[in-house]
Amino acid sequence: MILTIIVFILILGLLIFVHELGHFITAKKFGVKVEEFGFGFPPRIFGIKKGETTYSLNLLPIGGFVKIFGEQNVEKRVKSKRAFYNQPIWKRAIILSMGVIMNFLLAAIILSVIHGIGVPSVVEGDESLYQNLQIQVIEVAKDSPAKNAEIKVGDAIYALSFGNNRVEVKESEDVQKFVAMYVGEEIVLEIKRGKNVLEKNIVPRVSPPENEGALGIAMTKIGTRSYPWYQAIVKGFAAAGRLFVTICVLFFLLLKALIFKGDMIGEIAGPVGIFNWTAHMVDLGWVYVLQFTAIFSINLAILNFIPIPALDGGRLLFLLIEKIKNKPIKPKTENIANSIGFAILILLMLVITFRDIIKLF
Repeated sequence: MILTIIVFILILGLLIFVHELGHFITAKKFGVKVEEFGFGFPPRIFGIKKGETTYSLNLLPIGGFVKIFGEQNVEKRVKSKRAFYNQPIWKRAIILSMGVIMNFLLAAIILSVIHGIGVPSVVEGDESLYQNLQIQVIEVAKDSPAKNAEIKVGDAIYALSFGNNRVEVKESEDVQKFVAMYVGEEIVLEIKRGKNVLEKNIVPRVSPPENEGALGIAMTKIGTRSYPWYQAIVKGFAAAGRLFVTICVLFFLLLKALIFKGDMIGEIAGPVGIFNWTAHMVDLGWVYVLQFTAIFSINLAILNFIPIPALDGGRLLFLLIEKIKNKPIKPKTENIANSIGFAILILLMLVITFRDIIKLF
């Protein structure tokens, strides 16, 4: 539990810090005055002023923040060329977008590192190119024997037994044949979860639901494959691009179903759900923690880019409106919209967190 808490704080802190670092670097590059760049959130422990910027270390070690002069849309504006609100629209758009871009770059770099040291992936073609071959669970159906036995995605099945009959698993077909022999009988699944070896007692269903097997799992052969550094970089950025597109499509389908059907497809995780996933990745191993961090980083990038007030995407939407109208939105109007957007986001987070907690019981 303590290790999971530490990893969770490090992941969340890294993603937020990198996001804010993007805003900070771009603002500095464009000559916009940055009043403070903080690691963690207040209360402040101490700060060092270098030039015009205070660099602070704060008590809550989750991410960081950047305070850019004139970023808040205030009623009374000073005539300073270095204020954010006095910058051309294209500069403000780049400053606002850079946090999202940095989250994507972080994911691409992490995935490049993983491809260099060895990335767990579905075995395709020549098996001699892979190491640590195993049959891994990639999906667990709801209310299935596997779910009830607490089989999890990422578990590797390496043996099955019934009485004195024990079979080591080399292929998915080994599991399917063994289970077919003992439908309705209690068998033992020997699984590996990270470095831990576990035994799970499970009874294969006689009449499983349509499109589900007797155990209620989907499996595939997974192996670890590493690439030279120059290939790893290409594959890492390509993987980040595919993830970005895939998650965007999933978000679109989710919103479409929610708006037009009032239905929630898939699962949305709040802080509690993300913490549980972090715990599961820690159990599986540090390579999976890195993969999870990359996926989380791209999710954060896409969420921030949604055109909702209080998010970077919402502020970019205001810039677009300003460009079309050829005059800035009234500060009062923007501040009210941001406050409403922030309240909605907090409410949504509370609802999702409540759902996450209910799932634990």
